[in-house]
Amino acid sequence: MPFDTDSTALTALVDYARQAGADASEASLASRESISAEVRMGELEGMEREEGRSVALRAFIGKRQASASSTDLSTKGLKSLAERVVAMAKAAPEDKFCGLLDERYLASGGEPDLEQSDTARPSPEQLLELAKRCEAASLAIPGVANSSGGGASFDNAHFVHVTSTGFRGAESATSYSLGTQPVAEKDDEMERDYEWRTKRFFADLPSPEEIGRIAGERTARRLGARKVVSQKAPVIFENRLAGRIISPVFSAISGTSIARGVSFLKDKLGQRVFAEGFRIHEDPFVKRGSGSRWFDGEGGAVKPMTLIEDGILTTWLLNSSAARQLGLEPNGHASAGHGGPPGIGTANLFVKPGEECLEQMMRNAGKGLLVTDMFSPSLNMNTADWSVGVAGYWFENGEIAHPVSEITVAGNLLDIFARLRCGSDIDNRGSLEIASLIVDDLAIGGV
Repeated sequence: MPFDTDSTALTALVDYARQAGADASEASLASRESISAEVRMGELEGMEREEGRSVALRAFIGKRQASASSTDLSTKGLKSLAERVVAMAKAAPEDKFCGLLDERYLASGGEPDLEQSDTARPSPEQLLELAKRCEAASLAIPGVANSSGGGASFDNAHFVHVTSTGFRGAESATSYSLGTQPVAEKDDEMERDYEWRTKRFFADLPSPEEIGRIAGERTARRLGARKVVSQKAPVIFENRLAGRIISPVFSAISGTSIARGVSFLKDKLGQRVFAEGFRIHEDPFVKRGSGSRWFDGEGGAVKPMTLIEDGILTTWLLNSSAARQLGLEPNGHASAGHGGPPGIGTANLFVKPGEECLEQMMRNAGKGLLVTDMFSPSLNMNTADWSVGVAGYWFENGEIAHPVSEITVAGNLLDIFARLRCGSDIDNRGSLEIASLIVDDLAIGGV
């Protein structure tokens, strides 16, 4: 018979692991329901509804560990899971860095109200109507003649974490998404672009007409794209994709990467990596933030941290295992394993904006490339050599001259970061809040 509450089930699972011979254990429960509707050219393309619920257990015997998950929450199912995981742990190789997070690092004080869960429950019919309206608004833009589709979705997730050392934590979060990808056509030319938004609260979504209009206008502007000659010139990365330039930093400062020696930043702690004044701040307590949380994937306490201060790298991102390997203290960056050991991740991130808007950045640069789309990036994590295919606009005399496509930009990220400057046009559609970024004299590969 299933247990009445999630916490009761996990407490029982941890107890069953102890009875089976585990020295320590942690258990989690994840449940999720989602609905999505997809349309193309005003017609229904697909409607999906998903519901899932599973428990996971990680058990320790000395310095041996094993983990597994199950969808059976009955007493028999939980006992079977505990016995199976403990048996696996007995046969596992030793890992001298494994173990539960030390109790002194656990989150405490109760759950703050981070406004992560909304009560709105849009029906499949409502989502379908939103998707249709969004796509229709993009198709109404002159030059847009086709569509790769539009979609709307709702997601509700619940996560509970319990450890044998006494931690109990639960989080619930909703998300609502809406967007479309129109196609502009002229003669034999075809261009695509998109606009998509995701919010924790349904009422915070822009209107479908606004999203569709932006998507259509962006797509139509890309008609007439051409290549440019290979050269070095200033390159501006538009705010909605600028995060892709600095995202390798978070992998490079992961404690796991540092411990393995596979990181172009492994020798840079305490050194200037970005230009003077550049700042990346992390805050897990932002209300309605998509990366907000009050405990990490091991039940650890979290707090606001500045990862890059005045261009200087200040910390590694650590879970308990990485901290043990490096002889440091964990700092709240474990991501939930749920069926495996925890990983490493970040919360809400904020890049300090500069003073120039996008138009000022182009005027001051004179001529160069404004990147609005990126694809197929290549990065050597040891050397930081980086290249990516891009599309966007060539600008001259501070004004857009024409669209460009089928070109690449390339360089070494350490060199790029040292010269990177941030604009003032903040984009906050995800867990990384960032403005457009500009780097002077970057290699552009064209014709």
